[in-house]
Amino acid sequence: MGNKKVYLTEQGLEDLKQELRVLIEEKRPKNIQSIKEARSLGDLSENADYDAAKNEQAQIEGRIHTIEKMLENVEIIKEVSKDVVGLGSTVSIKYVDDEDTDEYKIVGSQEADPFESRISNESPIAQALLDHKVGDVVTVESPNGSYDIEITEIK
Repeated sequence: MGNKKVYLTEQGLEDLKQELRVLIEEKRPKNIQSIKEARSLGDLSENADYDAAKNEQAQIEGRIHTIEKMLENVEIIKEVSKDVVGLGSTVSIKYVDDEDTDEYKIVGSQEADPFESRISNESPIAQALLDHKVGDVVTVESPNGSYDIEITEIK
């Protein structure tokens, strides 16, 4: 992950800290106990419970490491301007070709959830919207070709 900035809302930061706490205080100790119990069964070469517990341990430790690195490089998304689209903005758009409308909140990649209309600042649509104003028509370059959208509101 290097030193790449991780953009989070206050809620996203709290959720990440909570996940880390659960991993360290609950899942890790439970996993250690599972490994001890599986070891006590004897021959480890054919012990599926031991293998499963060790695989789970690798996943837990990997996620802990990832979260700790993210927290070292976190930048909180502050209150944003209502005049210009930025990280943290909620933007209403109209697709120029078919008049359909959508509303998206632009968040860091860790909090993106298309089902909740939360899009990553690294996505093509967010990249096109950033630093533009209400009334601007911008072109989105997507893998399926380009299309135009109009910014109708910034919240």
